[in-house]
Amino acid sequence: MTELDRGIVAPTNGVLPAALPPSARPSTALLTDKYELTMLQAALADGTAHRHCVFEVFTRRLPTGRRYGVLAGTGRILEALPRFRFADADLAFLEETGVVDAGTIDFLSGYRFTGNILGYAEGEVFFPGSPLLQVEGTFAEAVLLETLVLSVLNYDSAVASAASRMTSAAVDRPCLEMGARRAHEQAAVAAARAAVIGGFAGTSNLEAGFRYGLPTIGTAAHAFTLLHDDEPSAFRAQVAALGEGTTLLVDTYDVRQGVVNAIEAAGTGLGAVRLDSGDLGSLAVETRAQLDELGATGTKIVVTSDLDEHAIASLAAVPVDTYGVGTSLVTGSGAPTCGMVYKLVARANSEGRLEPVAKASAGKPSRGGRKSAARRLGDDGRAVEEVLVVGEDEAVAAWTPDSDDLRALHVPFVVDGAVDSRWVGVHGVENAVRTHRASRAELPRGARRLSAGDPALPTVELELT
Repeated sequence: MTELDRGIVAPTNGVLPAALPPSARPSTALLTDKYELTMLQAALADGTAHRHCVFEVFTRRLPTGRRYGVLAGTGRILEALPRFRFADADLAFLEETGVVDAGTIDFLSGYRFTGNILGYAEGEVFFPGSPLLQVEGTFAEAVLLETLVLSVLNYDSAVASAASRMTSAAVDRPCLEMGARRAHEQAAVAAARAAVIGGFAGTSNLEAGFRYGLPTIGTAAHAFTLLHDDEPSAFRAQVAALGEGTTLLVDTYDVRQGVVNAIEAAGTGLGAVRLDSGDLGSLAVETRAQLDELGATGTKIVVTSDLDEHAIASLAAVPVDTYGVGTSLVTGSGAPTCGMVYKLVARANSEGRLEPVAKASAGKPSRGGRKSAARRLGDDGRAVEEVLVVGEDEAVAAWTPDSDDLRALHVPFVVDGAVDSRWVGVHGVENAVRTHRASRAELPRGARRLSAGDPALPTVELELT
């Protein structure tokens, strides 16, 4: 067998063959698992594809040590939904590779989601069993969204949940996201967005700043200092270019001398110094004292270097002004997914009547039927229970709180296929930031502790009769 037969093309005379240009992928329809389409093919064949269905997104448990989760990614799903169309190239791929048959390809050529989606507002905290998202439509329309919905919500919510723990530990000190170099290039954008929803003040990622209007941060790395003949000339160059309000990285060589060189370059009006290595606690104390002795009492101290929520908490009594967080944040700080699932909970039977369905597998049960949700508040305005509303389908669908101590959690996102623009783009992120700030403040005292414990709120059922 020749190299050509094995699919290997050897370069000729040392010249590599030209690579095919990357193809633009505006469609999001193939961001899915094959079995979504093979299920569709079978359902089209037996006539069940057009049955009315309700799917629900929830998580059975929180990651070990977590007392609440933070929902993020809803806006990204809504942004992707109008582009969930099977373009000619997508259909050709499915046909050429034999993924589905001709009848299914014909159906997919006209696919549009025309159903309804509602759920927890982006930024809300959540607990095991919380009905985070409800997708309602025909089986054919709704089942295809499973992979996209879960891939977005599981990752974004993991980052937002970690971010919330970090900003809780930081209290009033700002946290800055700088994890782009530790993630896939598109995941980095999603992580920056989710981090800001979780309370972060800004991101180093310019694409995230461009797409979502996020504040961007960043000045210089060690490479800039090493580029110059010495540290003083590097600092002078940075100040000349960026102004005395810049942040100078003072630990490339010796921190104490670095602080001296920084103040000599920028004067006592220097914006900040950054510490990126060593014992950050003791270095911050020494640096604060040194800055004050030099008259730079307003110069702030930024610390970076593999921080997580526990490291941030350990620095609470140290004179640090800002935390920069990267790797731990974009990987969910030990919990890179939220374990969310997308389950069919109700479907029309052969007579066209909607009825509950549930999975009974060992260790992976689901509760059948449409659900609504609310949060019960105590006299002090703090949450005391997560309320799961269950019962007859029509009653649950029409339910609204009948007492002042219940706050409804479901809001509409998509109505008859039309996306509500309040939840997308820059404005969607701003709404999510406000939602999370209010939702987290509503939690009972002690809910934000980093120590392991039960979910911050118990979940109870309210059965409508």
